[in-house]
Amino acid sequence: MLSNAEYVSQALGLHLFFARIMKEHSLFLELGFTPRDTEFAQEVDAFRKEFDAVLRNAVKLSGGVVSPVVLLSGEVITPYTLNTEKLTSFYTGIRIPTDITKAETELTGGDSCNVNPELVDKVYALNQKAIKLTAALIKFKEKILSNVLSCKMFTFNYPLLILHILREAKLYLSNLQRLQNREAFNLEREAYELEFFWNRQMAEHAKFIRGLLDPTENELINTANDFGKEFDQLTAEAKAAMESAIPIEKVTVDSLRATQNLRDFKAQGTQGLLACEIRSIIVPLLGDHVLREANHYLRLLRMFEAIR
Repeated sequence: MLSNAEYVSQALGLHLFFARIMKEHSLFLELGFTPRDTEFAQEVDAFRKEFDAVLRNAVKLSGGVVSPVVLLSGEVITPYTLNTEKLTSFYTGIRIPTDITKAETELTGGDSCNVNPELVDKVYALNQKAIKLTAALIKFKEKILSNVLSCKMFTFNYPLLILHILREAKLYLSNLQRLQNREAFNLEREAYELEFFWNRQMAEHAKFIRGLLDPTENELINTANDFGKEFDQLTAEAKAAMESAIPIEKVTVDSLRATQNLRDFKAQGTQGLLACEIRSIIVPLLGDHVLREANHYLRLLRMFEAIR
């Protein structure tokens, strides 16, 4: 059972990563709707603003209590987050509250000495709000995916992308529910499932990048395609490890190396989008978004490696 300090630190660290991911998912969905579906765009814009509020609250509560490892991992913000928000806002006309990102640059890590009963109560309430909100967003994403697959709706987002972001919302919700039950995570046991999960997500990131690049960007397309194939193989290896066919230690080592390389590719791509050096239909914030997810996965992989 988690102590108060563990509960607060893990919950706020989770929100700093996933609440931002959820609000950006909402933005990407909003940008993909056609003029016919303005009601859907308005509904998902409301989700985006609600997750803005969750993240803003999490930032206010996090100072001095969140693990420094999380804050330094690059999964909360990167050196590019603020500028990609500004440029995406310029391109789309959607106001993105950059004050949250600026506040996150001031966050410092800490330990249990800053955890008191009032903070525990505030975190519990924030978790409950996030659970309700994420469950509603999951239903919305499922509705969009169903409409698209049954040809009742057209969106500029790939059906696989909608499924991809649906998986991440379900992972966020599952983690929140476990935290509310004060359930401790068994990293050694869950490494199998998480490596399968994130290797598949990394493979799909590479495929989305490949599909959103301009057809003239041959070198970048080929590189993204190679990463997609590599992570498809790593996903298969992670599944084999779950079935005890191969040792998980080998999968972790291979996944760590591949994710570091993909992270570097994403960082270079994000820089290229900001400098207007890449021809694509990728909004800059999407580049930073997938970069943060790679950084999150790298932190998990290093934890898995350490416990073995």
